[in-house]
Amino acid sequence: MTISFDQVEVGTELPAQSFPVTRAALVQYAGASGDFNPIHWNEKFALEVGLPDVIAHGMFTMAEAIRVVTDWVGDPGAVVDYGVRFTKPVPVPNDGVGTVIEVTGKVAALLDDRRVRVDLVVKNGENKVLNMSRAVVQLG
Repeated sequence: MTISFDQVEVGTELPAQSFPVTRAALVQYAGASGDFNPIHWNEKFALEVGLPDVIAHGMFTMAEAIRVVTDWVGDPGAVVDYGVRFTKPVPVPNDGVGTVIEVTGKVAALLDDRRVRVDLVVKNGENKVLNMSRAVVQLG
């Protein structure tokens, strides 16, 4: 389904999504991204540097969050700008279950040239893990 600029208004909510995060996913992401920082896979190291546990890569968290937008619009290439501020880490326990990133979004502004700004709320439990998470999307 393709979303048209004429179908949306300020306040239009995107379907919320939850994304599971496991230690195995972090290792796979490290291999794909080349980011082998031990805070993302070595619990002993993460604790020694003052973290609550192994934490998800910031870019992993950011990538999961934008999926709410790309799934909604139906075309990843429609995202013309995306930025966030990292506010809290996403601890990932080694319990076989991991944790969950929960993402909601809504159209915050209608822009020129059939573009919209979508603001995302990205949480892990009660913690907002990304701040000022915003995407500009080109609609048809």
